Amino acid sequence: MSAGAGPSACRSCGATALAPVLDLGQMPLANALVDPEGPSDRPERRFPLEVAFCPSCALVQILHSVPPADLFHDYPYFSSWSTTMVDHARALVERVVASRGLGAQSRVVEVASNDGYLLHWYVARGVPALGIEPAANVAAVARARGVPTEAVFFDEEVARRLVETGGHADVVHANNVLAHVPDPNGFVAGLRVLIGSRGIAIIEVPYVRPLIEQALFDTIYHEHLFYFSLTSVARLFERNGLALADVERLPIHGGSLRLTVRAASGVGGADAPAQECSAAAALLAEERALGMTEHAFYAGLRPRVETVRDQLRGLLKGLRAAGHTVAGYGAAAKGAVLLNAFEIGRETLAFVVDRSPHKRGKRMPGVGLPISAPERLLADMPAFTLLLTWNFADEILAQQVEYRRRGGRFILPFPEPRVLA
Repeated sequence: MSAGAGPSACRSCGATALAPVLDLGQMPLANALVDPEGPSDRPERRFPLEVAFCPSCALVQILHSVPPADLFHDYPYFSSWSTTMVDHARALVERVVASRGLGAQSRVVEVASNDGYLLHWYVARGVPALGIEPAANVAAVARARGVPTEAVFFDEEVARRLVETGGHADVVHANNVLAHVPDPNGFVAGLRVLIGSRGIAIIEVPYVRPLIEQALFDTIYHEHLFYFSLTSVARLFERNGLALADVERLPIHGGSLRLTVRAASGVGGADAPAQECSAAAALLAEERALGMTEHAFYAGLRPRVETVRDQLRGLLKGLRAAGHTVAGYGAAAKGAVLLNAFEIGRETLAFVVDRSPHKRGKRMPGVGLPISAPERLLADMPAFTLLLTWNFADEILAQQVEYRRRGGRFILPFPEPRVLA
């Protein structure tokens, strides 16, 4: 199956003449873990992975898309296996329940609800919740833990059906999904329909600024069509009748934005006067001062990535030449991107470990590294372990106290490769 040609225009604003940022070449799907028991004569599919900048609305986006059904039909990522994600979700739910006065008569919907890692905190508090999760295998896990979940892709039509059958939502969550949808205008229009005139949507997206400044290119893969600044996402919201009520910068995933939005005045019956969000105004001004509305800011990514590549490959080559065994931690999409882009495979790493049992026994896409349980670090005691899931470094280091006590050391790849003490 072909990925098809890239868009001739920005997927958000429709402007043409997108400016190139970074070309990672032909890459395997980052979450398409390889089953060693599968057909040996079937080559892994690869697709172009190129990033560009829209000078009109400042949105960074990949040029070539893969059909969503290919990406999310049988999805290997389960949020509940990350303690960081579970704690992050619980804290957010506690805050929202208190601030919005939610109870048994309220309604909460999460789009891309994964395995219920967030919504089950609402259910435990007696707040009616519904998950929308297109990956059927993940949705089944959510339902098994008591979170009602529909296995569909969210859009404006689905939103209208949900309103007709259950009314508007008081709160809609959309964490780390807006970057995944091929039609961002249709998705945001669906959020506007679902929250009506009085509800809010709380949306989290990875922030493009640290991606550029720290060369965190491994968050670029085919599932992530977009890389948002506040400038670009605010223009998307405004175009579709939503207004920013609040914005927060979060450290999670290397740097994210949490955006709270409501229907703009006069849209969907909203009659509240337009209010300036001071936090948004300040961050928009900061982005303009940094040059984030211009292509030049993003053009610096490629040389930064090349520097990280040369430093990491040199470090790993030196360790292997000295006779050390090196493993990897985290069979995540970002790990697959880093390994394939830097051509780091079985000649350098012995294996990769991951906490999720859904990934063990399979192999990393493109490079074929076997995936084992974390206990293998103690069994084999590689001298060094490359932290492929560096965004959960604190969590992993806390879990691997014994490995470190025995002398094992972790390597952090960003913002520059270094061995942790």
